Amino acid sequence: MSREQATARSAHVSRVPYLPGLDGLRAIAVLAVIVYHANSTWLAGGFLGVEVFFVISGYLITLLLVAEKERTSAISLKDFWLRRARRLLPALFVMMLLLILWTSFRERDALGAVRGDVIAGLLYGSNWFQVWVGAGYTAVNDFAPLRHLWSLAVEEQFYLLWPLVMMAILRKGHRRLPRVALWFLAIALAITVAVGVLMPSGRIGADCVATPDAYWNVAGRCVGKVDLLYLSTPSRASGLLLGAAMALLWRPYALLRGPMRSKGRSLDPFALVGIIGLALLMWALHVTELVGEEGTYADPWLFRGGFLLTGVATLMVIAAVAHPKSRTGELLGNKVLKTIGERSYGLYLYHWPIFQALRHEAGVKLKVHEFALAMLVTVVLTEISYRYIELPIREKRFKKSILGVLRSKSKETTHKKTWAAVVAVFAALPIFAGISLATAENKLNEVQASLDAAEEAIVDIVADVQTTPPPTTAPAPEETAPPTTVRSSRHYPVFALGDSVMKGAARELKALGAVVDAEQDRQGKNGADIFHQLKDLGVTMDAAVVHLGTNGPIKKETMDRLLRALVDVPKVVLLTGKANRGWTEPNNMMIRDLPLEYPNVIVVDWEREVQNCVGACLTKDGIHLDTDGRVFYAELIFRALGRL
Repeated sequence: MSREQATARSAHVSRVPYLPGLDGLRAIAVLAVIVYHANSTWLAGGFLGVEVFFVISGYLITLLLVAEKERTSAISLKDFWLRRARRLLPALFVMMLLLILWTSFRERDALGAVRGDVIAGLLYGSNWFQVWVGAGYTAVNDFAPLRHLWSLAVEEQFYLLWPLVMMAILRKGHRRLPRVALWFLAIALAITVAVGVLMPSGRIGADCVATPDAYWNVAGRCVGKVDLLYLSTPSRASGLLLGAAMALLWRPYALLRGPMRSKGRSLDPFALVGIIGLALLMWALHVTELVGEEGTYADPWLFRGGFLLTGVATLMVIAAVAHPKSRTGELLGNKVLKTIGERSYGLYLYHWPIFQALRHEAGVKLKVHEFALAMLVTVVLTEISYRYIELPIREKRFKKSILGVLRSKSKETTHKKTWAAVVAVFAALPIFAGISLATAENKLNEVQASLDAAEEAIVDIVADVQTTPPPTTAPAPEETAPPTTVRSSRHYPVFALGDSVMKGAARELKALGAVVDAEQDRQGKNGADIFHQLKDLGVTMDAAVVHLGTNGPIKKETMDRLLRALVDVPKVVLLTGKANRGWTEPNNMMIRDLPLEYPNVIVVDWEREVQNCVGACLTKDGIHLDTDGRVFYAELIFRALGRL
């Protein structure tokens, strides 16, 4: 065989065909992510669809680079990066433009906060920006329309680096590629082990003061371990590396020239196992999960092998899809899944900002009818973007199409003027959006702003009591004082203990005469511990107010323990919860029955009473207190105590 023939044969073997089954796999992945983003209770592990995307990207990009090297004896970085830019940037720019315009008119107070996300998104550094500012994947309360760009940042960073890596590898010839694939696999396993070791095993509180073991101190800033492990490029590179390793060992046309050429159907059972595995992982895994009354913890099954298992299951599907004679490729490449998969980038890009525009804050779960409306808008916008922006630019015909309309020889001058006006408006919109974004004031979200403002009215009650010098009686010289528990003579007319809901009204409660100890993410169990500590320290009070249960379930035994510590307090006001959480109603039913067992308990049914509030009562999450709600809340409590 001549050198020219060998080169031609190698180029044919390395050629990357269109694999419709991969589009079908993309469709499954993007639908899983969308469902999870709409309401995580519908599919708790739907976020793993992003890991599927990472594996597919690692596989295809590596295939393309190997094929280009074999076809042309070189890899053109310029051409590679231009192709990526034409595919990714147009829809990203359009989405950001529409988002800035929407935010300028509909979420004006959030526009300044969005500015950093826009800049990070344009620079494809969203994942690192979110880690640094503490706006991670599970953060709530903010209007966060660009949070989903973290995964695109990981992929784009991969696109920038990977051609350089492959150029260095391919210079040493193709015979070493199987060994290189093993190295990729080994690195992916090492990343999995490292992530498992670094994962926080304890409770994850609202900040590094509450739970220091869940955070790292980086340059004086608290960085959440879960945020860094979930969002950072190195910790999420295992899926990309698994896909790359597969590409070096499993090239579609090469399969037809070896012993696997007639065994396509034998791969279908592996694909079925892979799909079932993905379904089970997406059903069972979480990023973080509430563990009873203990609080929020990272899911060890995810961080200690879950990502790796997702990657392996994805490879099992790819193995079948890449074989031209497998049945899996035909099934996943059906018209419906193929169409969705071709538009998966747009669906991913547009769905999250639309969800946020509808619910205003991250963490708010969509209802079925809201999800249906949001998806209708998403599909329409995605299709317009795909047909009239993404494809024309990808195929280098966008400019020609616009100029063709404007230079039309049609006698209908009105038609041409209309198009010229449309183009002029669209040219002016980025200028308006840029000015709006640059001049917007950077404000905290309404929940965080109210909580920060309440800090001055909050007391860490146990620390405060323990630092108060107790009354002392000196023993006679000949006596030896026995060790005793230091007790306080502190007495409070009204003491209030709660979570972030109460914290929002701390200033109003203090103004009426209460001493308030409230903090974010406080659990019922923690409240019971505090009251027992106060009792042991000798603290007394005329009235206690307790509002817990927003952040998790409260067991009856826990509430009994809390109330036993308050048995000598004449009046104990317990408030029911107001939140769209699975544990809210069981908590409330238990609280409403407590006066039958504890005569000193007065129940303020906040869930029902808040409906009588007039004005700005609750923030957009339907949980925390707005301006009028804070006053209404404090006065409601003091009326129940007979002090107003």
